[in-house]
Amino acid sequence: MAFDITSLVFDARGLIPAIAQSRDGEVLMLAWMNAESIAETLATGQVTYWSRSRSAFWRKGETSGHVQKLVELRIDCDRDCLLLVVDQTGPACHTNRRSCFYTAVREGEEIVLCEPIA
Repeated sequence: MAFDITSLVFDARGLIPAIAQSRDGEVLMLAWMNAESIAETLATGQVTYWSRSRSAFWRKGETSGHVQKLVELRIDCDRDCLLLVVDQTGPACHTNRRSCFYTAVREGEEIVLCEPIA
């Protein structure tokens, strides 16, 4: 069956959440995509998001060099969330950490799990 972008469930702004995960299963980040950024990602293999703050396309790594190459795009059962399996070059987080999910809450306290990459 051919993939039909219009079968996805976008929010009122035309966006869908996209979780980036490394091949080994590490959750790297969450961002947003629209139909055009999904099409661009599938056409080029370089992950392209939609920046809500800038109202513009955001090619991951375009300025930092920390690119994400698409390995596989997966769709959840409700078709309202995407999982992008990626090859990540460098850190995924703008704080220069491998993952944006570097803070854990343990016994009511926030614990930083990793420091920025030097």
